[in-house]
Amino acid sequence: MELGLRGRTALVTGAAGGIGAAAARALAAEGVRIALLDRGAAALGALAASLPGGFDAASVHPADVTDEGQVAAAVAAAVERWGGLDILIGCAGISGPVGTPLLETTAAQWDAVFDVNVRGSFLVLRAALPALREGRDASVVFVASDSALVAAPGMAPYCASKAAVLQFARAASVELAAEGIRVNAVCPSIVDTPMSRGDLGIDGFADVAYPVQTADEVAAQLVFLASPVSRPVNGTSLVTDFGYTARSNFPA
Repeated sequence: MELGLRGRTALVTGAAGGIGAAAARALAAEGVRIALLDRGAAALGALAASLPGGFDAASVHPADVTDEGQVAAAVAAAVERWGGLDILIGCAGISGPVGTPLLETTAAQWDAVFDVNVRGSFLVLRAALPALREGRDASVVFVASDSALVAAPGMAPYCASKAAVLQFARAASVELAAEGIRVNAVCPSIVDTPMSRGDLGIDGFADVAYPVQTADEVAAQLVFLASPVSRPVNGTSLVTDFGYTARSNFPA
């Protein structure tokens, strides 16, 4: 399928690894010029160098998404480098405490998760909005989670933050629709990334009893929603969980 993305410009947050890096590679394969944003400058540089076109097609913008000043400066530099912005892919996120009962979850842990997942999404979109208003078929896609819709014990901060990301995407889609800016979210189930392996304390998912998707599969979902091919899709969430949320666990 021709996605019509060649020659567009995109900003990807959380681009140093996992889903963000996979999204950058998928966009680059479509001929998109990419601004890479994350805290890890070295990892961003290595990724940029590995992409088709190298630094002629990708720029590096180290920033902490929770820092308002750093975000504003990084987005401004990205817009200046590429002369505009058509796409924003928000992949920056953390899981926070996993397997920690609510009573044992500290306020600092709660705040840290919301700072990255929710505040970071807000700061990046707000900073990018002036450029997106001038972009072609402007599209924003956030990585939420199936944990925005269902919950597991010991992950209250993560579940609540991803629900907030999902609702933020919906609210932004309503507000920005008249300006031709689409905002959507993807809600994947477990994705094989270094973060999820670390959270679960495992080396891989080959022996687990549930299906797991790859970062590249999520990246394909992000790129589709970012493309003009998905023009009618706005204010929605693409739930990619192998159909698990459609099933009832009611004991009957």
